Amino acid sequence: MERLHIAFFGPVNSGKSTLVNAICGQEVSLVSPIPGTTTDPVRKAVEIPGLGPCVLIDTAGLDDVSVLGPERERRTRAILDEADIAVMVVSPEMGQYHQKGGINDGSVPVFGTVPSLIEAADIPVIPSEASVSHIPVVTYHRGESVEELLERIRQAVPTREERFLTGNLVKPGDKVVLVMPQDSEAPKGRLILPQVQVLRELLDRGCIPVCCTPERLQQAMETNPDLVITDSQVFKQVNAAIPASCPLTSFSILLAAAKGDIKTFVEGARAINSLKPGDRVLIAEACTHVPDTEDIGRVKIPALLRRKFCHSERSEESIQVDIAAGNDFPEDLSAYSLIIHCGACVASARLVRARIKKALRAGVPITNYGIAIAALQGILDRVEIPGLGRE
Repeated sequence: MERLHIAFFGPVNSGKSTLVNAICGQEVSLVSPIPGTTTDPVRKAVEIPGLGPCVLIDTAGLDDVSVLGPERERRTRAILDEADIAVMVVSPEMGQYHQKGGINDGSVPVFGTVPSLIEAADIPVIPSEASVSHIPVVTYHRGESVEELLERIRQAVPTREERFLTGNLVKPGDKVVLVMPQDSEAPKGRLILPQVQVLRELLDRGCIPVCCTPERLQQAMETNPDLVITDSQVFKQVNAAIPASCPLTSFSILLAAAKGDIKTFVEGARAINSLKPGDRVLIAEACTHVPDTEDIGRVKIPALLRRKFCHSERSEESIQVDIAAGNDFPEDLSAYSLIIHCGACVASARLVRARIKKALRAGVPITNYGIAIAALQGILDRVEIPGLGRE
């Protein structure tokens, strides 16, 4: 279940941090009468009755006039890409409050508390399946009770259509083999989130999952599965080890279909064949982690790209690869010929679709790890994609 992201906006010292602390019942954000105390977005995962699992995001004041004010405002604006609900905190000191109604295309707010936000509200909307819908805005007047606010948030929550990661690829009673490498990238003592989510969903849908490592795949195949789901990094190995008649997909592709715009991602992968030495490719990670020697985004995918387009990975004519981790998604994408996004297991669907929209606006093809790896290894036409079948 994806967490509902609730972001709190308002001028400095309007009471945003105090409100977040009150909702959580603990000191999540530092509170002080000094303007600009909150300098970076602060996130807190919390369970709220009637809303379920949520992430509360406290932001810096939008009218910060300090030297770092513009940078703090830029980081606050970036939160709009992942927010499902925007709470505008209003204090008596703000005077007359004017609200125009929501957030236009998911990129900028149009509430009129801060003039600079209104001035930036004329970003064109790009028609796309990846379009981000309007974000509901809930106003909180300082002095109101937390429960009053939470009730308004409950009423404003967008209706979410239930979407299965496995889409139309399985039915009750199907046997599904899950191939999960336990290499240095696998967290010690646990499975990664996409594996857990898919495994739980298969159980909920009445399927019969069989879990294995690549080394035990042949024994697992003796169950005569209806579908094989693999970690993308062993796509080629798994494809070679199973019959061509056995449907195959990856955890990353399932996430791409559930959170992103799968048609845009598949079309973006076609651009791989148009790359040429010297082109720049952006690897975009939704999370922040310390990479190792087997890192799929920073090591394996760049190596596949360079091997495809040049004889030597050290060649000056090689494909240039940049990495953007966490919230460091570039504002200017014009230098890139392709964006390859991670599976976004810890990111919201809204964030993924906002990034897709930015890529489309910049005219840059975008795809994701699983689809890119399948394309680079020549098996994209072989894999199953929820909603599309075999590509």
